Amino acid sequence: MLTKELSAKVKQIEIKTRVLVNQVFSGEYHSVFKGRGMEFSEVREYQFGDDIRSIDWNVTARFGHPFVKIFEEERELTVILLVDLSGSQYFGSQSQTKQQIAAEISALIAFSALKNNDKVGLILFTDKVERFIPPAKTKSHVLRIISDLLKFTPEGKGTSLKTALEYMNKAIKKKSIVFLISDFQDEGYEKILRTVGKKHDLVGVVLSDRREEGLPDVGLITVVDPESGEETVIDTSDKNFRLWYFNKVKEIEARRKTIFNSAKLDSVPVNTYESYVKPLVKFFKIRERRW
Repeated sequence: MLTKELSAKVKQIEIKTRVLVNQVFSGEYHSVFKGRGMEFSEVREYQFGDDIRSIDWNVTARFGHPFVKIFEEERELTVILLVDLSGSQYFGSQSQTKQQIAAEISALIAFSALKNNDKVGLILFTDKVERFIPPAKTKSHVLRIISDLLKFTPEGKGTSLKTALEYMNKAIKKKSIVFLISDFQDEGYEKILRTVGKKHDLVGVVLSDRREEGLPDVGLITVVDPESGEETVIDTSDKNFRLWYFNKVKEIEARRKTIFNSAKLDSVPVNTYESYVKPLVKFFKIRERRW
């Protein structure tokens, strides 16, 4: 993107996601992602209805009438956006690619975190870690994250979730909320996913496209693997081949669900042909009911 085009796109995403944050997600985010605990704030005189367990007996004895301790939620959290920029992310049969939707979801999460005074960091990856932006909590920092998500040109084309998760596990020492945004077209990440999930609050945002779920009957076509660059001619008029492809896609989806379920981790399915707002709202509602 040219500088003016990029600035306009960043501003467009900022406006769109800020509206969503203010109208839909701010309260949801705050209620789902709790602070690390309660910290002492002050003492005040006892009022009718106060919990007697909060009475500060030392202060009460000193002044001759009851005082209670006031605690506040230790709110500040760290959010890490772990975003896949492999070749398959640039596919989209609708108006947006998976990469563009990943940028908007990341902006939505980042502005929700910023409104709640939480830090946000970014890790971009392909088959290697491409960029790491350490967590911070300013508007300019969030805008930089959005800009990088839109303009960054990765060196790699493949996907290594294992490499990305291992890097994050070493780089981020403090317990954090981690949004792993990917189409999960990879294998061999099960063990490190479980390890990271035990240390951090890990949520998978699973991107997909309708055209990847099934093949139309349009005869012979040439398809290109976006990650390897390999070209293959396939016969989509072959009913058996279409059935094989459909079953393969479902097998991959089932394996990914099994991996997340066995690790007791949440995942949010997002498809390019529908708004990402509905599945994200559903995720927040489910998480809120569990508290």
